[in-house]
Amino acid sequence: MRLMFWTAGLIFLADQLTKWLIVHRLDLITRQFIEVWPGFVTFRMAWNRGINFGLFAEFDARWVLIGIALVITGFVIWWIRREGGSRWTYLSAGLLIGGALGNVVDRVLYGAVADFLNVTCCGIDNPFAFNIADIAVFAGAIGLILFTGDSSKGRPKKTA
Repeated sequence: MRLMFWTAGLIFLADQLTKWLIVHRLDLITRQFIEVWPGFVTFRMAWNRGINFGLFAEFDARWVLIGIALVITGFVIWWIRREGGSRWTYLSAGLLIGGALGNVVDRVLYGAVADFLNVTCCGIDNPFAFNIADIAVFAGAIGLILFTGDSSKGRPKKTA
């Protein structure tokens, strides 16, 4: 469990620190666009009021999304505490929890999630931006799918 909470804490801090540095210190709010690695990585300010990729952004669902994120976080903690798992399970849960809480803080402070990373390649203009929390939630969810479930796949079963 410690690995899960340490991972969640580190992801949360990394997410909030990068948002503060890039959005506020580099003044991305005003500048809107900073080219970091031409043709590949830019910082592009985007306020995501919806879910992934801005879906349902036209609805004022701020508090609903905060509630859903907190319920999912609570469920994951309960589930992992009950079922146990491998180091990869705890790491994955921590990624998901830390990322979810990072985006919850954004929604509370700003009313939307601060997205700024934009990756492009090969002349394709990618209109989407994301942040460290988004990466962590995605990686954590995939990890939980891969590293939980059937105990015959090498995952030690928690004993009472």
